[in-house]
Amino acid sequence: MRKGWIALAALFAVSSAQAAEKTEIDFVLNWIAGGDHAPYYYAQQEGWYEKAGIDLNIEQGKGSAAAVQRTGIGQTDIGLADMGTALVARGKGANVVAVMNVYANSPYGMYWLKSSGIKGIQDFPGHKIGNPPSDAARAMWPALAKKNGLDPNSVTWVNVQPNAKLAALKAKSIDITTSFYNIHHIFQRELGDDMGFFKWSELGINPYGNSLFVNANFLGENQKAVQAFVDVTQRAFRFCVDNPQPCVEALVAANTGLKVDNELQNWALVVELMTDKTSQNVALGAFDDARMKDDYALVETYFDLEQPFDVKTIYTNAFLDKSIKMPK
Repeated sequence: MRKGWIALAALFAVSSAQAAEKTEIDFVLNWIAGGDHAPYYYAQQEGWYEKAGIDLNIEQGKGSAAAVQRTGIGQTDIGLADMGTALVARGKGANVVAVMNVYANSPYGMYWLKSSGIKGIQDFPGHKIGNPPSDAARAMWPALAKKNGLDPNSVTWVNVQPNAKLAALKAKSIDITTSFYNIHHIFQRELGDDMGFFKWSELGINPYGNSLFVNANFLGENQKAVQAFVDVTQRAFRFCVDNPQPCVEALVAANTGLKVDNELQNWALVVELMTDKTSQNVALGAFDDARMKDDYALVETYFDLEQPFDVKTIYTNAFLDKSIKMPK
């Protein structure tokens, strides 16, 4: 009997040691879970994070600004946020470092009704653009306008809640709105052949979008855990590019109210946003130095960057596996 207790105690000791080796990571999304978050949920469902020594807690988000702010002050360890928003936050003291890019292309798009007579950006002057007052696309509009030879003040901005953009456009209370490309299919479904659209990236403004940011203090103290997180996440994203169905099913299983068909369409658009020359030739999730320099210049020009900083201090490619690339 005594030997049995000794063996049981030894088993508990081993289990406790293994548990102690796991690093708890709180990870906040940029928004409520959707198709673009499928890889995290798939990797968690399959036990990939756990096997890598990570006890991952995924939290729903309330916007990029909130995610990077929480990560910057250490309320959460890792956050998913728009790069432009993070650059502004870093200028205000947010202590974050980007370790992997998700949206290699800007997710910003502009939508309107063709029946309004608008054919493209050259027809925007004199019309009303609706979106939230704090929307990053709104703040960056002058860059897009000037890039295409327009006076930024030639349009009128109307305050519209994020979830009311499409309804306002259909009701014709606004003429144009902005939206992330990963819900492009919803605009297509609702507007049909009357939908007018262009990507910002097609018209010369292509800043990086959502990226994974780590609290710098957490990074300094937990480099092995951050490396493990990036290893699993990069591998999960690449797996989901080739195998979207099980990834989206894992997302839907973990989040009530989502539908597989809709999130599969969302994910297919995310794959487009993930694909550029850097993600195909360097590594999935890699940042290009020249583009980051351009992004910093864009933010410095059009946003309130309180404290200038060296842009190279806000991102790193050091944790990425360069053998994992987006397909060509």
